[in-house]
Amino acid sequence: MAELERPERLQIMLTSEELAALENWRFERRMPSRSAAVRELLRRGLHADGFLTAAQGAKSQDFGILPSSGIVDGASRDQGGSKL
Repeated sequence: MAELERPERLQIMLTSEELAALENWRFERRMPSRSAAVRELLRRGLHADGFLTAAQGAKSQDFGILPSSGIVDGASRDQGGSKL
């Protein structure tokens, strides 16, 4: 059997709205697969300026990809969008 080019797997759970946002982003950019789209978003995120580190005690559910909740990027924000 041939060796896999990417032997590591990463499993994530998404809401239906998050998956729709990912799929829309993917199709708008003609990405060949969902995995390719996720890798591209991870690459962009890791290279982004102003990356925030996770707050102490942050939970996995605190890291959504859509800003629908009061918690974005693992840190709470007030109503005006500024960090608490």
